[in-house]
Amino acid sequence: MIKKILFLLLALTIISCGQQSKTEKEIAEVSVDFEVVRFDKKFAATTVETLPDLKREYPFLFPEMYSDSVWIARVNDSIQMELNIEVENVYSDFSEKEDELHSLFQHIKYYFPSFEEPTVITITSEVDYRNKVLQTPEYLFISLDTYLGQDHAFYMGIQSYLKKNFEPNQLLPDVAAAYAEKYVPRPQTKTFLAHMLYYGKILYLKDMWLPHISAEEKIGYTKEELEWAKENEEPIWRYFVERQFLFDSDTELYSRFLYPAPFSKFYLELDHESPAKVGQYIGWQIVKQYMDKSNVSLEEMLRTDAETIFNKANYKPKK
Repeated sequence: MIKKILFLLLALTIISCGQQSKTEKEIAEVSVDFEVVRFDKKFAATTVETLPDLKREYPFLFPEMYSDSVWIARVNDSIQMELNIEVENVYSDFSEKEDELHSLFQHIKYYFPSFEEPTVITITSEVDYRNKVLQTPEYLFISLDTYLGQDHAFYMGIQSYLKKNFEPNQLLPDVAAAYAEKYVPRPQTKTFLAHMLYYGKILYLKDMWLPHISAEEKIGYTKEELEWAKENEEPIWRYFVERQFLFDSDTELYSRFLYPAPFSKFYLELDHESPAKVGQYIGWQIVKQYMDKSNVSLEEMLRTDAETIFNKANYKPKK
């Protein structure tokens, strides 16, 4: 009997891997066309004489409220010049990131054929880490000075839980998150469950779009933080259920368990051992179990309300 079960599990694994391989081959054939504009380099090389041409080419990056003297002063500012040098040191060759973006856009377009590739514009933003990636219908802006490596001197004074994701390998997951937010409807209620599954859907889209990226990079964890979440999945879930948090509309729960922070706030001695965003992690697992058990398309899942997903997932945390 045990041999039959093991054989069945092996067969299902082989079939699943074969389907994934077939899908990836189809995705590799998806045609995408986009341009990467190294605006950071263009701006660094700007002079009084060339500024008017740059403004004509990229007027949306030069608010009219600022005179030319402001932009020239910024170009010649010592901190800006240092930023330019450090960005060039890390991103003198952007071809690898361009290939990664090409693959990401192929995956998005495969699952959402109406997706239109943006013009990718790299900039420096004086380390505006609250706006590392911005997407509009036409453009994708990436602040390269927020992806220089967590130990960079520019990040002194920034809290560790934030700058751990200032690594070059976090650029692609951040771009994926920016586009996932476009496709995942905002929660219609304030319940903790609805917001957990909102983030769970975003992370599930990352699974579909970034199959070769590690799980910890998708959620912005270290390997140790992901391992903690896996090992404590069952007690985390029990804590949420016993305190009747799932259908609670107290928005304080978002900051305790969904948003970036030094750690999650259980108000227990173990708090400092825990990573932040454990609610996102649980929401991710619920969505995955729902998709494993339901014969629905990706778009159908995104439209499905949190309570339906929760009920049909029959979520059982790993012990």
